[in-house]
Amino acid sequence: MIIDTTELQYINSFSKLESLKEVYGTLWVLAPIFTLVLGITISVLAIVWLEREISAAIQQRIGPEYAGPLGVLQALSDGTKLLFKENLIPSRGDIRLFSIGPSISVISILISYSVIPFGYNFVLSDLNIGVFLWIAISSIAPIGLLMSGYGSNNKYSFLGGLRAAAQSISYEIPLTLCVLSISLLSNSLSTVDIVDAQSKYGFWGWNLWRQPIGLIVFLISSLAECERLPFDLPEAEEELVAGYQTEYSGIKFGLFYVASYLNLLISSLFVTVLYLGGSNISIPYIFDSGFFEINKAYGVFGTTIDIFITLAKTYLFLFVSITTRWTLPRLRMDQLLNLGWKFLLPISLGNLLLTTSSQLFSL
Repeated sequence: MIIDTTELQYINSFSKLESLKEVYGTLWVLAPIFTLVLGITISVLAIVWLEREISAAIQQRIGPEYAGPLGVLQALSDGTKLLFKENLIPSRGDIRLFSIGPSISVISILISYSVIPFGYNFVLSDLNIGVFLWIAISSIAPIGLLMSGYGSNNKYSFLGGLRAAAQSISYEIPLTLCVLSISLLSNSLSTVDIVDAQSKYGFWGWNLWRQPIGLIVFLISSLAECERLPFDLPEAEEELVAGYQTEYSGIKFGLFYVASYLNLLISSLFVTVLYLGGSNISIPYIFDSGFFEINKAYGVFGTTIDIFITLAKTYLFLFVSITTRWTLPRLRMDQLLNLGWKFLLPISLGNLLLTTSSQLFSL
């Protein structure tokens, strides 16, 4: 059988075209993920810089000012320093648990960003159970902290890990009940559907007005989930040296540091999505809702405005969280558990009952 040279050229060009299509398809899948990770990294660096500047202003001191203009490169320089520091491992600790713990804490939080709608239909994965995926994934993070505390072979670290697990369980239940109330109002568990349901009535359709009690409980529970003051009992330096982080150094310590800010950012984004209308900003007498409706048809320009609006609302809650850290004193462990089980849990249950009753009567 004789094959013509032109046929061979056609076959080779076809195979090259198919391989290029495969490479292009792979890049098309990975590009949104890399873009999201890059945006998250820049946001974390911005949050660290904002916290240092705001805390300095509250305490009437200067704050970072030498690393870059206005000290914006201070967080980047700290991360670089931790990257080149030596990783110390306890000689009698469980090396596998000690090494895996920080990675579990970071990865479990990063996955939650895939269901956040940053703009109109601008989301990495629109799942039907988006909000409960976040709750399920975020419940894995305390397991990493418990593994780190146990693997360190240190009593302070182990107590910090136990506190982290107890605190997460105590405040995750009220948090879930608040999310369930929002899902009942929106008739969906998808984050995109929840934002769309709030945009139907503009500013007055935000769940902020329909769920004020749920918003307060959600804010308190999210602060406790992020282990921010006044709920930073798992790493209380006056009692436990540094809690579950005591034996860590170098990049592994840096992963815990990054995980705390990642958790704070994802909680702020969910406050925006669930209660503040997401990218909707049709405020009466200030912004014309028709302008932002028109932007939905203008591709990149409309998406950019949506992302800006979402991040503006997110950083508003971040400012509240940072200010709270430098304003309120730390609670005792018994006060923290009492607040979760004796106050927030009954209030969130009552809020869910009222929401369910109102939905039934409206049918």
